[in-house]
Amino acid sequence: MNDPEPIQSQATGGLPISVRGLHMSFGAQEVLRGIDLEIKAGELFVLMGPSGSGKSVFLRQLIGLEQPTTGEVLVDGQSVTDETRHRARMAMVFQSGGLLNSLTVAENVGLYLREHRLRPPSEIARIVSEKLRLVQLPDDTSEKYPPELSGGMRKRVAIARALTMDPQLVLFDEPTSELDPLVALTVGREILRLNRQTQATTVVVTHDRDLAFGIAHRVAFLAEGRIQALGTPTEMRANPLPLLQQFLAADFTPQ
Repeated sequence: MNDPEPIQSQATGGLPISVRGLHMSFGAQEVLRGIDLEIKAGELFVLMGPSGSGKSVFLRQLIGLEQPTTGEVLVDGQSVTDETRHRARMAMVFQSGGLLNSLTVAENVGLYLREHRLRPPSEIARIVSEKLRLVQLPDDTSEKYPPELSGGMRKRVAIARALTMDPQLVLFDEPTSELDPLVALTVGREILRLNRQTQATTVVVTHDRDLAFGIAHRVAFLAEGRIQALGTPTEMRANPLPLLQQFLAADFTPQ
């Protein structure tokens, strides 16, 4: 598969991200050890690395769910932890999907709009229908409950729910986890298609090498708390760094 087409100019739908000197520790355990990174507006950026490398911790930093030990994350020039200044529309698709089994698909997708009273009921119904079509789910899906759906369909419902915010930044935590290879491929293609269609800056963290190389404009390899390599999928495959090549060749166990 050829590398996805790179971003040629700043996309109007997305926002740039700057990560500067980011450190994160939990007690004596230092998880992130100084990360500097620039993600372009509208880019589909993948952070790849083995389990336990700090990928999910890094993702929580991007959305401002945790205060870093030192350093900062800026989205469109504003700190994500500054609640008085930061107004970017951000959405996160969690590894588990986070759907509520007691609600129908339509109720799950419209939950954010309904709870915050952002739209009247008729408008919410229209938006829910629009987002479900966007992730290519059948019309009869809306009245089903999450346990009635396949794993891949639940992932797409979670993506549709995130899209109801019309986000400028979408974050995915291990989107192909627990999916069989064929379904994982479908979800990966969906993420790529939606990035092209919405132009939202898209950040995916994963240990799935096929997903990373199949959808990313650029890939960063995180290991031992640091960005060890960064480049296009083609550049990353050719990078001779032993840590990276060990990860690409076989199961990786950090020392």
